[in-house]
Amino acid sequence: MDSSPGAAYQKAIDIRASRGRDRHKILRGRWHRMVVLLLGDVLALAIAGRVASHLNQFYSPLPPPLVLGNWLGLPGLFWILMLVTLLLFAHSGLYGSSSQWKNYVRSGQLVSAVYLLALILGYFYDPKLAPPRSLFMTAWFGSVGLVITFRLLASLALKQFEQAQTNVFLLAPAERLPTLAQVLKRRSRYNIVGAALASTTSTAATIQAILNSGAQEVLAESLPQTELASGLYWQLRRAGITLRLIPSSVEMLHRRGVPEVIAGIPTLRVEPTLLGGWDYRLKRWLDWLGAFVGLVVLSPLFLVVAIAIKLSSPGAVFFCQERMGLHGRVFQMWKFRTMIPEAEALQAGLEQQNEAGDGVMFKIRHDPRITAIGRFLRQTSIDELPQLLNVLLGQMSLVGPRPLPLRDVERFDPWHHTRHQVLPGITGLWQVSGRSSVDAFNDAARLDLYYIDNWSLNLDLEILLETCRIVFCGKGAY
Repeated sequence: MDSSPGAAYQKAIDIRASRGRDRHKILRGRWHRMVVLLLGDVLALAIAGRVASHLNQFYSPLPPPLVLGNWLGLPGLFWILMLVTLLLFAHSGLYGSSSQWKNYVRSGQLVSAVYLLALILGYFYDPKLAPPRSLFMTAWFGSVGLVITFRLLASLALKQFEQAQTNVFLLAPAERLPTLAQVLKRRSRYNIVGAALASTTSTAATIQAILNSGAQEVLAESLPQTELASGLYWQLRRAGITLRLIPSSVEMLHRRGVPEVIAGIPTLRVEPTLLGGWDYRLKRWLDWLGAFVGLVVLSPLFLVVAIAIKLSSPGAVFFCQERMGLHGRVFQMWKFRTMIPEAEALQAGLEQQNEAGDGVMFKIRHDPRITAIGRFLRQTSIDELPQLLNVLLGQMSLVGPRPLPLRDVERFDPWHHTRHQVLPGITGLWQVSGRSSVDAFNDAARLDLYYIDNWSLNLDLEILLETCRIVFCGKGAY
């Protein structure tokens, strides 16, 4: 009979069952996020309803049977739609789930689903009671736009305040533990409270060590799949501890699969979407629109920067360099010049000072070639803005793997070239996950592959939002 602490922890309790104190522990770390998001959603939906009602007073009024009372200047119908929307958000994890609360596209889809469902139910109940189109369409599109906007703003605010230290327990093969520990120690947010070998994952001693360590998250790599499914995942879930897996490329593909049993065999079905390709077309339209609007709005800034560069040092305002793009095509990428004119000729003599761990990229924290105004432009990322022209020309996207100089590409391993299967971007997952603090190119390449394997419009939106936050804080650039 096993009398170990791990066995006692599981005694007479279904491993999937939660306990009251476990729920309180989970909620304690999320309540502020839930409150901010909930208040933002209520405010967004209320404003959309109020604006729609105000504009509609010049057209057809809402049929009296659909008014259902009036509270705070809004018909009861709007409050019912709001309640249904908030309940649907909660059910979909848009308040609590760490993997869903930043799913902005999903929030817009759910709002649209509520409005369309209301329209269908109203039609079947009484076709003559349809709400005025002016009111319905204004409220619908206003709700979608404001909910997404308020959630984006809430994400920025929460990101700034959720910088407290996170206790992390490591599970990995012996040869990987030192590397993971070193990477985490560079981020002041993470505090390592323990570590164990991946091969010991299911042992009572390892599980108890995790529970006793005060860990808030477990970062795991190369875990035995069977033991993970039957033990660690449910133990951590019951204890309110987040599990983070470092996936292989195959496991990232599994994310897209739908669990299905066929002929008694558990499988993951991966099939094309119903509107396959439309999400990418929308991305390209948004790229063009964003680049066009950005160039128009930022043109005064471009003029100021151009004058500052001309006055601070001799040479051209813009720097144009060959970069590797989609399918290995070389194109000219534009930037504001941040170095002295002969910078490229001097690089060969500085190679021995390269601070990149594997030598693939060229990085020097205190590069002597950078001008005074150039250092400011780099820290604020203003030097990258001319690449909006590359986006308009179809050579780049707003979001994607960063295009690298040909000097770096010549040092690639074969698998690194997978990043050239998609359009390069002005910003990307690599930039928002560490920027200059990512030393080894293999780590940067894995981030690019993760982006490619898990791409969605929502992921692009998250990266753009995080880029804005990082740029405003001036983190990681030199």
